[in-house]
Amino acid sequence: MRFLKGHGTENDFVILPDPDGELELTPSFVARLCDRRAGIGADGVLRAVRAKADPEAAGQDAEWFMDYRNGDGSVAEMCGNGVRVFARYLVDAGLAEPGEWNVATRSGPRPVALGADGDVRVDMGVPDYFGTSVATLGDREFPGVSVSVGNPHLACRVDEPVAVLDLGTAPGFDPAVYPHGVNVEFFRPVGDHHVEMRVHERGAGETRSCGTGTVAVAVAAALGLAGAEPVPPGRWTVDVPGGRVTVTLTGETAFLAGPAVLVAEGEVDPAALSTS
Repeated sequence: MRFLKGHGTENDFVILPDPDGELELTPSFVARLCDRRAGIGADGVLRAVRAKADPEAAGQDAEWFMDYRNGDGSVAEMCGNGVRVFARYLVDAGLAEPGEWNVATRSGPRPVALGADGDVRVDMGVPDYFGTSVATLGDREFPGVSVSVGNPHLACRVDEPVAVLDLGTAPGFDPAVYPHGVNVEFFRPVGDHHVEMRVHERGAGETRSCGTGTVAVAVAAALGLAGAEPVPPGRWTVDVPGGRVTVTLTGETAFLAGPAVLVAEGEVDPAALSTS
């Protein structure tokens, strides 16, 4: 089985080229593939399949569908860093031209813009603010803002540097608000329209970056500045452990821009990843 390895601000992925939709990815196989000791190691898997070969891409104006799986094998709706890496792969592989075009996802088509090299920008769509909730770490409670960026987020502002937080275990949350789990971000303002962030992703644990999470944090930070809805437009710099991205809120959509790097390619023996 051919694979590539890439990352966006060190949020890393295994890319599986599957243009005709012939691979059958079981949760256990994906989890084993993403295992950092028994497999290749990654936060998730990006299966690259032509949209016409996958019914989940039906009705989307896109040639390619990004089938994204979390590191534990569960299916996810969207991944902001993943779609940038996915687009970079398509261009580097000669499967798409530099420019602007759509990538099909489970959250609908995502327009991307990229050159022959360098950063990739993706139109993340309209972030959906849906109230507030609380995350817990140990015996501490952290009020946060609930935001959907095609997938659910709880963005919590903190006063201390985010590096001091212990994200070794999953933060607690209200299952009545997030019945399918939630990505939890902790962020701290460090300058004008500039925040630092760490994230614990559902299905992956703490990751070095989360693209949709940076958009959610920008929304939460913007709401904090405004003091009330609507979310004001502006350009935000978001520092994550793996690097830096920019989020531009326009009032109509959100753009995420940052690096997308391919680091390796090769072949993996599927039999070696069997858990039976």
